[in-house]
Amino acid sequence: MAEKKDYFKLESEIINALKEVYDPEIPVNVYDLGLIYKLNIDDDNNVEIDMTLTAPNCPIADQIVEFTREKLEQIEGVNKVVINLVFDPPWSPEMMSDEAKLQLGYM
Repeated sequence: MAEKKDYFKLESEIINALKEVYDPEIPVNVYDLGLIYKLNIDDDNNVEIDMTLTAPNCPIADQIVEFTREKLEQIEGVNKVVINLVFDPPWSPEMMSDEAKLQLGYM
């Protein structure tokens, strides 16, 4: 098992890693798009994420989920990564960060 990391440091590293994951059709990362609904880190540094996609019928859904998992597994101190793909509530542009909205012309 990897060494226990400070929760807030690990959370920050996870968020930074999520900001490196993009849907190839949208020039904004999954975190700022608002696709990450839940991030849990347990006492053993296991990470569980609920994430969604901009559309349930996304043709590269599996690739985005797998790339997200790979990014998180690369973080030193992370043990197990579980990603739950959820569609409730449905994603909408209101879930994006202000930076993403500005970048995509919603502001």
